[in-house]
Amino acid sequence: MREHKIVVLKGDGIGPEIVDEALKVLDAAGEKFGFKMVCDERLMGGAAIDATGVPLPQETVDACKAADCVFLGAVGGPKWDSQPGSNRPEAGLLGIRSALGLYANLRPATIFKPLKSASPIKDEIIGDSMDILIVRELTGGIYFGKRGTGEENGVAFAYDTEQYSVPEIRRIAKTAFEMAMKRNKKLTSVDKANVLDSSRLWRKTVIEMSADYPEVELNHMYVDNCAMQLVRNPKQFDVIVTSNMFGDILSDEASMISGSIGMLASASLAEGKFGLYEPIHGSAPDIAGQGIANPLATILSAAMMLRYSLDEPQAASAIESAVNAALETVRTPDIYEEGFRKVSTSEMGDAVASLL
Repeated sequence: MREHKIVVLKGDGIGPEIVDEALKVLDAAGEKFGFKMVCDERLMGGAAIDATGVPLPQETVDACKAADCVFLGAVGGPKWDSQPGSNRPEAGLLGIRSALGLYANLRPATIFKPLKSASPIKDEIIGDSMDILIVRELTGGIYFGKRGTGEENGVAFAYDTEQYSVPEIRRIAKTAFEMAMKRNKKLTSVDKANVLDSSRLWRKTVIEMSADYPEVELNHMYVDNCAMQLVRNPKQFDVIVTSNMFGDILSDEASMISGSIGMLASASLAEGKFGLYEPIHGSAPDIAGQGIANPLATILSAAMMLRYSLDEPQAASAIESAVNAALETVRTPDIYEEGFRKVSTSEMGDAVASLL
């Protein structure tokens, strides 16, 4: 039996609840497809602050580097709002991305057919389905650039610097082109090249990279237009590649088009097949422990982990099909509609696992 060693970071709030359901589904998939998950549970986020005083202990980083990949729930909550910025739970996320070299964030925005009515976009715009993959650069740009505060002539100011190098752009562009090759061979590169020098370098570099992928149809779009087009005509997109800040904003917009933030998974990839997998929603401390959190985004993140890091594509597809089938009959409160059976967090995990 194949073994996959993963580090599990359950995190805070609803994190432990939703991760437990995803692990349940992974165990069921392993039984069916002949593999076993070997889990090493570690601390990150608020739970790590409570136990060690810091959001990302070095022991956690070392364990992650020794594993095949990392599986994360969610971090943060008002309990730790009094912490300085460098020691808040969210600092653990930035820290682990940097420590593990997680430069490419994959955000699928998919509408499952049973949830089509939950999208705020009209049926005639969406059509039968929507399947967009946003590839966001994750370790460069304005979130990691030079920053500071000061005062001049009695007026306070602050600055954050957007900076990209050619190797950083080439690396994320390569990931996006390769993802496009596996899908519909269409890539949209999003920038603000009419205003920003960093975007002009981004566009120039992506165009140069396109020579290596002649089968991929490449087009360019300014970020403000892209934000509009995602609402106006989302079906025009297949793969979108963009910078850290633009990707942060656009992927959240795309997530709401798909109907529910509780359904959306993500992967953050390093060189090779190593990655960190997590749902895109937060820790939702207001509903933690109530058994009403939706675990499907976390379960779908597990499917991405099987596909991109662990070479188990059949199991990944089976989990995605099981999620779709479960949605035909059962719903957690956040996606509940009349005519379906309302279920708890654990009951939703049971439903998906049983359909495997």
